[in-house]
Formats: sequence, structure tokens, C-alpha cells
Amino acid sequence: MSLWVAKLGPAAAAAARGRLGSSVVPAARIHISPKWNLEYGWLAYMLGDRAMGKFTEYSKVFTVEGNLSSGKGKLAKLVAEKLGMKYFPEADLHYLNRITADRTLLHEKFNGFCNLERFYNDPKCPDGHSYRLQAWLFGNRVLQYADALEHLLSTGQGVVMERSPYSDFVFLDAMFKQGYIHKRCLDHYKEIKENSICEFLPPHLVIYIDVPVPEVQKRIQDKGEPYEKKVSPLYLQGIEDAYKKTFLPEISETTEVLQYTATEAEDVEKVIEDIEYLKFDKGPWLEQDDVSFHHLRLYVQDKSGVLDPVAIPRFIPEVTIGGSEYDKIYYEYRSVKLSLLLSSVTG
Repeated sequence: MSLWVAKLGPAAAAAARGRLGSSVVPAARIHISPKWNLEYGWLAYMLGDRAMGKFTEYSKVFTVEGNLSSGKGKLAKLVAEKLGMKYFPEADLHYLNRITADRTLLHEKFNGFCNLERFYNDPKCPDGHSYRLQAWLFGNRVLQYADALEHLLSTGQGVVMERSPYSDFVFLDAMFKQGYIHKRCLDHYKEIKENSICEFLPPHLVIYIDVPVPEVQKRIQDKGEPYEKKVSPLYLQGIEDAYKKTFLPEISETTEVLQYTATEAEDVEKVIEDIEYLKFDKGPWLEQDDVSFHHLRLYVQDKSGVLDPVAIPRFIPEVTIGGSEYDKIYYEYRSVKLSLLLSSVTG
């Protein structure tokens, strides 16, 4: 399992040890704000807090997809502004840190022992770094998608996201085909993906920006970080192929899909016009009612529960750590967060 164990408490800790139920470990809180927040529950529902009563025309989930440097963020932000929706930037390695009260970016040993620079410098690193990186990013995207659903169900305001856990496999597919990861990693990823997003509802709309690999490379060379410029064109082509041959055909069964070239995506007014013409007449969202939305809201607000399926207890050398090593990292993490909490209270 991945090093989510360093952050997310009992279920992940037991999985890291490889013997579920054999020990009890104190829970590490995701949020450490000293303020008390009342969570939504049955009482709120019984008193009339219903999701559907808050919904408007654009109480929906949109995701913007595409290869690296395809302009996803710019388009997602503009669509959100035009339609009065909430914009969610792409979840990065530090997403969990950015949503806590202190927003302190922790050392990489508390973030999956991975970083992007190392991936681009040595994607075939024999210690399994590439899979640790992608497993950690997937967990962050699962968490962010839960945050997006919670926002939608609690406020009625729709959301526009850069990428989602539904499309995350395009990177694993490209990594596997380039020999960056082993098949056991791919199989493990498929298992955690299936178990972790099965309780969610897919996006209402996917907007795909189709930028040819040579143009992607040019954009990365012009504006990317120095280490990003080492990316393989074959890896980029693998991402594009996975999008077009697998993700888009599969997601179109339940979700509306709009595709644009890079030039077309710059015409935001045309994109908005296309969205307005969509009927949104397919997919599981149509089958929901206030009761099912109530249960979904209960599920997505429990972030530790949302992330439990990411910690499937399988021995995968790339992401499994031993009990003694886990204990060292876990309690060091707790001491770091405690010191941050104390400083926020006394400061």
C-alpha cells in the first residue's frame, strides 16, 4: 500500500503492517484547526437540509482533461467564472497540506517519499519511485473529488476541476508501456481505483483539450520547469493514446464529453455555448434523490473513510513499508503536526 499511512491513521496503519486488526494506533487528524466544525448528519437532514433543494442549472461536476501543458487550468478557471461555479485546481503532491488549517508543506517523507523532479530525472528508478508518485497523486485526487462532491451537495454550487481520479489511469498506462512501472503496480492500481471511486458519482461533463505531442513538447520547453523538459515524447504520446482509446470512450457512456483543439479551447464563449446546448440526460446522477444524496454527503465528508480503499493491504515492494519503519515515520509525523497545532494556538 502507499505511504498514505504516514498521514491517515488507523486503517492505513494496520494495512501498512500487513496484519489488519492486530494493533490499535492513535489516529492522525487530517485537519488540525483549533476551531470546532459541526459535520452534516442525520439531524440536519431531518431538519430539512436537502441537497436537491439547493440545486440550480449548473449544480454539476465538470472536469477539464488533457495532456501536460494543454491549457486545462486556464479553461477550467474561465468556465467556472462564466457559469458561477467553484474552480478546483489540479490536485498536486501537497494537496492535503494545502487544505489543512496551517497549510504547511511537509517533507517528502510525509508525502509518499516522492517528488516530480526525481520522476522526470529518472522515471525508471529501480526503487519504485514512479509508482509511489502516481499512487500518491491518485490518493490526492480521490480526496479532492470527495471535497468537490461535498461542496456541491452542501452548497448547491457546481464545480469545475482539472482532472479527476476517473482519468488518472492514463498516466499509469503510459508509465507501464514505457517500462517505468511493473505489472504488479498496474494491477494494484486498478484494484485501488475500482474500490475507491465506486461510491462516487462520475462527472456530468468532461472537456478534453486535444493538443498534439509536438505542441505539448514545445510548451514544456518554453514554460516548463527545467526537470520537466526531460519528459519523453513517447510518454506524452502514451498519455494521449490512453485518453483517446480508453478514457474518453468509456467515460462517454455515463458522462457528456466535449472535445476541442488548443485553438478552439481559447474561445471560451463558444465552449460555454456548447455546454448550454447539452441535455445532461444520461448517467447515474439522473437516478439520485435526496436520500441517496444524503448518504453520499455523509460518505464524502468522512475523508479518512474516503481514503481507506486506497490502503489495500497487498505486499507491493514499491509502496509497502514495514511496521517498525512505519512507527518511526508515523510518530514523527504526529510530533510535527502537534508542534504546528500548538504554535497556531499560542501564536
